[in-house]
Amino acid sequence: MNLVIDIGNSRIKLALFSERDLMFNVPLDEVKPEQVKVLLDEHDDLKHAIVSSVRDYPEELKSFLENNFENFIELNADTPVPLINCYETPETLGKDRLAAAVGATEIFPGRNVLVIDAGTAITYEMVTAENKYLGGNISPGLTTRFKALHHFTGKLPLVMPTDDFPILGTNTQSAIQAGVQIGLLFEVQQYIDYFNTNYENLEIIITGGDAKFFDNKLKNSIFVHFNLTLIGLNRILEYNVKKT
Repeated sequence: MNLVIDIGNSRIKLALFSERDLMFNVPLDEVKPEQVKVLLDEHDDLKHAIVSSVRDYPEELKSFLENNFENFIELNADTPVPLINCYETPETLGKDRLAAAVGATEIFPGRNVLVIDAGTAITYEMVTAENKYLGGNISPGLTTRFKALHHFTGKLPLVMPTDDFPILGTNTQSAIQAGVQIGLLFEVQQYIDYFNTNYENLEIIITGGDAKFFDNKLKNSIFVHFNLTLIGLNRILEYNVKKT
C-alpha cells in the first residue's frame, strides 16, 4: 500500500492507494506524525510514501516518513517520472502540474491528453500519445480574476462566481460576472479547439477546485477528475518503487 500526501498552498490532501487503486482520500489542515502512525498501525502492508509540497512542512514529519517507510520520496525536479519531460526548466515546474501530467498518462495511456487544472491559477498541460509532456500555460483562475478586478480598480466591487450569469450584463455586478466567466469559458474553449485541431483523438481532463464550473458549459466532451494529482503522485511512487 502507498501513502500519498499532497501539500498545497492552502490545503493538504492525504490518500491511501492499494498499488494503483485509490482507497480513500481526505482533506486536512495539517499532517502530523501521530496521524500517519495510526494509518501504519491499521495497515500492515503500508510500506511506501510520497510527499509533494509547495511549501515548507515540519521536519519531524519528514523524519518520521523516512524512518517508518521502506520507500519514501519527497518529489523534486530530480525525481524520476514515468514520462518524457520536455519542459526546459524542470526545476521551476510546479509539482502539481507534473503530477497532473503523469496522472493523465495513467488514466488515458497511449492517448493525447489536454489537462486543465482550474484553481487559483488555471493551467493547461499537453501530454502526447508517445508519453511526452510538452509543457503548458498558466493563466489567472476564476476567483483570481474577480479579485484582480476589485483590487486594481477604484470602484469595481468584489463579485463572486455564480451559475446564473447573463451573456451581457445589465448592471455592474452582472457585467463583471458575465465578463469574467464567459471570458474564461471562451479561453478554455479556444485551447480545446486548438489542440483538437492539432492532435488526433484528444482526451480532455479538467481537475481542480473550479472543475465543476466547466461541466456542461463546454461544447466538447470532457472528463472531470478531482483526484488527478493524487493519481499522478501515486504513479510516480509506484514507478520509483519498481526501480529499486
